[in-house]
Amino acid sequence: MSKQIEKIIEKGLFASRWLMAPFYIGLIGALIVLLCSFIQELWHFITSIPIITQNEAVLGILSLIDLSLAGNLLLIVIFSGYENFVSKIDFDDHKDQPEWHGSVDFSALKLKLIASIVAISGIHLLKVFMDVHKTSENEIKWMVIIHIAFVFSGVLLAVMDRIAASTKIKKKK
Repeated sequence: MSKQIEKIIEKGLFASRWLMAPFYIGLIGALIVLLCSFIQELWHFITSIPIITQNEAVLGILSLIDLSLAGNLLLIVIFSGYENFVSKIDFDDHKDQPEWHGSVDFSALKLKLIASIVAISGIHLLKVFMDVHKTSENEIKWMVIIHIAFVFSGVLLAVMDRIAASTKIKKKK
């Protein structure tokens, strides 16, 4: 009797992973919103080309790069999260299959996420530095501190993953 109850509970727990699917569908919606924002930014950039300065051109390009990195981050979370926590995506025979498909485990996902966050934060800092007179010294100080915190967090995550991996290897031996 208790073995049957355990089996029912385990099946329920395993099936509960599908509760995450709507989250990933929602992230696809967020990707669409980001695309709309990218198109608006691109349109604004293109229409202002005749009158922009060199600094404004670089800032416009950095904004577009920033949005594309955020889109990449969303795709990584959507694909990897779905595959790691819900179900494998079956498109093995598709010629455009991403190279990393099926190889991003939770540990690699964390590192990719923090790397993307650091890159996005770095681009924001670069944009501020390009137009430094528009931002207060205190705001810049806090942006730098936050960026350093992201970098430090990434390094700590990488070190923790390396320690965990070496511990697994030692246990296998």
